[in-house]
Amino acid sequence: MLVKQNDIFKLRFSKELGPLVAFVALFTFTAIVNPRFLTSFNLQSLGRQIAIFGLLAIGETFVIISGGGSIDLSAGSVVALSGVLVAWFMKQQLSIWLSILLVLLICNVIGMWHGLAVTKLKVPAFIVTLGTLTIARGAAAVITKGWPIVGLPRGFLTIGQENWMGVPISFWIFAIITVVSHFFLTKTVYGKHLRAVGGNQVAARFSGVNVEKVRFIAFTVCALLSGLVGIIVASRLSQGQPGVGTSYELFAIASSVIGGTSLGGGEGTIIGAVIGASVISLLWNALVMLNVSTYWHNVVIGLVIVVAVTLDVLRKRSSGG
Repeated sequence: MLVKQNDIFKLRFSKELGPLVAFVALFTFTAIVNPRFLTSFNLQSLGRQIAIFGLLAIGETFVIISGGGSIDLSAGSVVALSGVLVAWFMKQQLSIWLSILLVLLICNVIGMWHGLAVTKLKVPAFIVTLGTLTIARGAAAVITKGWPIVGLPRGFLTIGQENWMGVPISFWIFAIITVVSHFFLTKTVYGKHLRAVGGNQVAARFSGVNVEKVRFIAFTVCALLSGLVGIIVASRLSQGQPGVGTSYELFAIASSVIGGTSLGGGEGTIIGAVIGASVISLLWNALVMLNVSTYWHNVVIGLVIVVAVTLDVLRKRSSGG
């Protein structure tokens, strides 16, 4: 039994070690080629980007681990809708904290809808979240009539633009949520149940696990974190912009898979997802610092996504999964 546990530890470590080495190598290469990469301004910008992609990756990891081929395709659109809503609420003279609370409650309802549709109505996660992708993006455009909502309170902008001890406040928020999420997945009964459900729903159900409840919570967490990212992005941009968040769900999925989360469910870590998000964010930043044409950015990121998913498939096939 001890040998098997050690083997599992080595496997997980190797999954996280690869992307971590890639991050360090890319970081070092970019710093050597362009010394401006190491300026405090750029490192703070990189930290803010890692916070955005990292929070989305954590939420997506919960969903993917839950199994059943589950992914949440609505994350980017929920980011746009929540950013627009928090700006709209504040323009209606609501306080900053009440506006944030209302947006998180709305995102909680979105996540609950996803969970209920998947667990009770047996609608494939792909379909229900694809529908939300379109609805949320359309709702954001309807609310704003296609124009950004500007003139937000200075206090709200602190969340996405200010630093504390030289580190972006958004990164501190991300770090706290990373620690809490890691604790829940590794030290609580829910984390054990989530992996069990993702690995084998039938066996988990016979073991007394409430499969529906476990998956319901996973979708709710994902939507809540997407809403939080939308709030952070609106604060960072100083506006509620209906066009933000395009392809963010793909970056979140890629970050999770790069970090070792299996698309088949049952496997994955928060640390791995965070490392994957850091790789994606660093790659995006490096392309800018290396003066690579913006036309190539999505091409490169797309190739990374394809490679990550392909490696996951090959990994599962070689392990007999």
